[in-house]
Amino acid sequence: MSLRGFRVLMCHNSYRIKAGEDISTVAEVALLREAGAEVELYELSSAAISKPSSLGLGLRAIWSVEAYREVRRRLRAGRYDIVHVQNFFPLLSPSTLWAAHREGLTVIVTLRNFRLICIGGGGMFRNNAVCEACLGRLPYAGVWHRCYRGSLGASAAAAAMLVVHRMLGTWQRTVDAFITPSEFAKRKLTEAGLDASKIYVKPNFVHPEPNPGSGDGGFALYAGRLSSEKGIRTLLRAWSMLPDGPELRIVGQGPLEAEVRRAAAEMAHVSFRGREDLNGVLNLMGQAALVLVPSEWPEVFGRVAVEAFSVGTPVVASAIGGLQEIVVPDYNGVLVPPQDAEALAQTVRDLWRTPERLRAMREGARKTYEARYTGKRNLEILEHIYRHAIQAKS
Repeated sequence: MSLRGFRVLMCHNSYRIKAGEDISTVAEVALLREAGAEVELYELSSAAISKPSSLGLGLRAIWSVEAYREVRRRLRAGRYDIVHVQNFFPLLSPSTLWAAHREGLTVIVTLRNFRLICIGGGGMFRNNAVCEACLGRLPYAGVWHRCYRGSLGASAAAAAMLVVHRMLGTWQRTVDAFITPSEFAKRKLTEAGLDASKIYVKPNFVHPEPNPGSGDGGFALYAGRLSSEKGIRTLLRAWSMLPDGPELRIVGQGPLEAEVRRAAAEMAHVSFRGREDLNGVLNLMGQAALVLVPSEWPEVFGRVAVEAFSVGTPVVASAIGGLQEIVVPDYNGVLVPPQDAEALAQTVRDLWRTPERLRAMREGARKTYEARYTGKRNLEILEHIYRHAIQAKS
């Protein structure tokens, strides 16, 4: 199937703070357009939300009348081959799926988080521990524990969205194919009740292809959200055990930024760089000796690790979730137990004392990227999914 002239309506609800899902969506749109597809992007941003816990927003998350009408308007105004929804929560809502379905279009939904399993959305994580209390069940526990934004009202609204659309059969009746970036995520989505035959695994990717870095910057890098589930506190504890270790450079933003700034002020070998765009992050990754991904929740994928591989930099990551499918120990990185600062510190210390081991893993990191995570390879997988979804629809 050629994508030249193929028409896609891409729908996406971007995050308040730019996240990996937003970067992946932008990259996918660009990749499709380079292949000759005509992509129209219908995008709303959560940055426009003034009251995250309001009743109106909760009702809109369940069914957005505005998004439903807009999708139907766009589909009637032009010819489209497929509707691809990257993220619908909360402003677009599942009403976009019904709008596309009622216009007779093939509907693809990408699931880069666990929103259909866990009202917290990210990675089934509560009280600094993995939580599967709502997996395959009605999300009463999520409401009780206020898992969405720490708010009872907002959690109830997120739960109501799931319950209503389970009752309507939205995921079964309107969606022709789901895309998720890891086998781990596919297993969890299947356990939650989605049809495994409709779930395709397509990893995230980095495109255009960056040049490999030198890795001679003499520092280790953390790039990502500054939050507890991402392991930033564990990382800082590990570095307090490495007074003679490499410099740690931290890039990102998030709720724990004040803690990171304090740590950088107190530890001479820790520096905080704030937010960088993707090109800036890739440049730093290329200079870094290694990239750290100390996640404590089960990542659906782990985009940061693939970005590091694209510039040939090995990764030290937590042995949890989708990261275990990406990092191959002693080939392109090392896996450590999550939430274990001592193990993380010891791993970094050992790597720093064996530069030849780091050099060998740099080669493995780049080879991993070239084999699995380029734009070209990703486009092949996406074309396959589109073709099969259209055939299933017909």
